[in-house]
Amino acid sequence: MGTISTMEQTPGPERTMSKPGAAMDRVVEKKRFPARWTIPVAAAVTLLAMGAYLVSANSGRSLTVSDNRILLSPVVSGIFEDTIPVRARVAPLRTVFLDAVQGGRVEEVMAEDGATVEAGQVIVRLSNSDLQLSVMSTESRVMEQLNSMRDQELRLEQNRLGHKRTLVDVDYEIRRLTREIARQDQLLAKGLAAQGNYEDLVDELEYNKALRTVTLESQASDERLMVAQLEFFREKNVVMEENLRFARDSLEELQVRAPVSGKLSGFDMEIGQNVSRGDRIGQVDDADQFKLVANIDEFYLNRTDIDQTVSFEHNGREHRLRLSKIYPNVEGGQFEIDIQFTGNAPRDLRRGQTIQAKLTLGDATEALLIPNGSFFQDTGGKWIFVASPDGDSAVKREVKLGRRNTKFIEVLDGLEAGERVITSPYSGFRDMDLLVLNNSKDS
Repeated sequence: MGTISTMEQTPGPERTMSKPGAAMDRVVEKKRFPARWTIPVAAAVTLLAMGAYLVSANSGRSLTVSDNRILLSPVVSGIFEDTIPVRARVAPLRTVFLDAVQGGRVEEVMAEDGATVEAGQVIVRLSNSDLQLSVMSTESRVMEQLNSMRDQELRLEQNRLGHKRTLVDVDYEIRRLTREIARQDQLLAKGLAAQGNYEDLVDELEYNKALRTVTLESQASDERLMVAQLEFFREKNVVMEENLRFARDSLEELQVRAPVSGKLSGFDMEIGQNVSRGDRIGQVDDADQFKLVANIDEFYLNRTDIDQTVSFEHNGREHRLRLSKIYPNVEGGQFEIDIQFTGNAPRDLRRGQTIQAKLTLGDATEALLIPNGSFFQDTGGKWIFVASPDGDSAVKREVKLGRRNTKFIEVLDGLEAGERVITSPYSGFRDMDLLVLNNSKDS
């Protein structure tokens, strides 16, 4: 008998054995996820993703905000007018300040503050005894020096005349001796004259000739010196006369006169008041011509330039002006500009009057625009909250903004037309990254 062996079967995965001649092995299908659970699972995944986003943000960087606290504004494409408002005041076109050239005591006031004065009109008279004595002393010294120079000129002239008289005498002696020698020469030939007298006459003639030569040389030398001295005296005389005139003008300056015609202002003088030299006692303003003076935010300092156009409406008529001067010193976050009329100014303008004008910084161009809102002060124009298409949230986004005017801000990068942004103040959520907008109508 044969031996029957028993083989122990080990548990394992069910396998389908193929028999010889049988069909191919049967495929076992895997079980699918039930279709009824697809939507709930997708919603759960979405909620988990949003939760993961909120968790990934720093703690406290999201906030739920009621939509009645914010202002949503659209990003639009339009024409950007590069202008800013200017609050200007009317000022005289020309102002000349009155400073006391000489100090003294007020003796007489001849004009009142606010009065219209003419150029050269005396408005106040001062007295200064020290100045008067100084001028008298200076005048005396100048007169002495002038008299001394005139004496020098007189002596030089007398010296010139003395040389001239000497030459006349010498020439006379030479002619007389020449004639006498000629007669003595004839007498000596006939033996009627003494040889000694003849020789004395010849010697005297030679002396006078030599004297004439020396006199001519002395006269020429003195003439050169005299011309140089006279020229020096004339120049010094001019200086002395100018000093004398200056001393007299100093006394004249005690009478303060209006330098130009116009309206006197800031003038408050009382009889007996002491005024120091250099003190400002008032000013004269051009009463007929005006300019505008305005303070501009320092943000626009680099974009402001000479000859830019300024305009304003007055009594239904537009007036155009030009920016004529820029004062670059910034005080209180503002700098000052002067604006001049290019045509005739309105006749009814008054000094100190306030005018609302418009300064044109550049040409109008096509651009993406968002309304100019308070958000700019909170972000500096570097970022902004952009609302989602459904309006349920707003995300912080970096942007690049350009020029501003009273109504719009130019968008350079970071936004597209049709998007909506929050343009109201960001107080309370400036440090947030995400705003969940709570519709107040639904709550």
